[in-house]
Amino acid sequence: MNKAKQLFAGLILMALGLGAAQADYTLNLTKGVTKVSNDIYDLHMLILWICVIVGIGVFGTMFYSIYHHRKSKGHKAAQFHENTTVEIIWTIVPTLILIGMAIPATKTMLELDNVAKSDMTIQVTGRQWYWDYKYLDNDIHFESHLDEASEITHRTVGADPRSVPHYLLNVDKPLVIPVNKKVRFVLTSGDVIHSWWVPDLGWKKDANPGFINEAWASVDKAGTYRGQCTELCGRDHGFMPIVVIAMEQPDYDAWVKKTLDQQKQKPDLSDQSREQLMAHGESVYLKNCVGCHQINGAGVPGLIPALTGSAIATGKWESLDGFLRAGTAKMPSFSKLNGKEFAEVMTYVRNNLGNSVGDELQPKQTALPDDDDE
Repeated sequence: MNKAKQLFAGLILMALGLGAAQADYTLNLTKGVTKVSNDIYDLHMLILWICVIVGIGVFGTMFYSIYHHRKSKGHKAAQFHENTTVEIIWTIVPTLILIGMAIPATKTMLELDNVAKSDMTIQVTGRQWYWDYKYLDNDIHFESHLDEASEITHRTVGADPRSVPHYLLNVDKPLVIPVNKKVRFVLTSGDVIHSWWVPDLGWKKDANPGFINEAWASVDKAGTYRGQCTELCGRDHGFMPIVVIAMEQPDYDAWVKKTLDQQKQKPDLSDQSREQLMAHGESVYLKNCVGCHQINGAGVPGLIPALTGSAIATGKWESLDGFLRAGTAKMPSFSKLNGKEFAEVMTYVRNNLGNSVGDELQPKQTALPDDDDE
């Protein structure tokens, strides 16, 4: 009953267009923070009201005719065939309506695909199950994974999702763009079909393996905008959120400088305590391994081998190291990890998830000659 009341109130508020008062019962599109998203909203409202007017006219005429020309009042149906005037009216009027709808719709669709004169370009690559961002103008490159709090909560039986801010809609590294700049996005995939969607930007675009799709956005207002993958890309499809932070130009420039400086830094290969290795190792595990091997290392019976009690996980660390770097037909190579991350995740796997080898691998043990260049 309450839902029915909310729906009814929402319909009334939407019809009246009461702005902020409508927010609690939103049934309409979001306006967004880009010119394109506002144009789409305006187009939607134009088409909606045209349909409403046409519907009122058609059904109003029909109900009037049914009521006032009913048989009980002695009316008889008129008999006519091939009335030229009627034929012309019901051909020309719908044609004019369709033209009136087609012109703004075509203009908006052309605007959506116009990526010319962009100020910067970002390559978006969808992967199971995270996003890979590469700024083609300044070589910033990073991965964006589901944040650890959401990752742990959704995989823990009995955990309360309401205790996690922006549950399943937060990431460890958000995409950062400047406001009032035309940002071109080129989208592709490294495995299956994904779809990049942030409602406030006004569009979504598929990321297909072997293909490049394009889109663009110019955000008018600084802020944080959230979205998700909207393609069924696999078992953990629901855990690929998108976070876009739009910054004023000075703040964005400072972020670029800081990020580039961090990328140039070599991994810290100094020794760590057991607590540090385990804590950092858990973070690496949550980003790269938990999707298949589960949070407790149990894997998926008959499909994904368990890490708990695994001969590879608990045997010689050199064998585990080589296995992770080489990968298999089912498991990708983790050669993207540096020596520090290898030491951390192997220490974690070998001394958690039901395993207790008791060793502590240090970054210097697992580092390769080129690790310092990553």
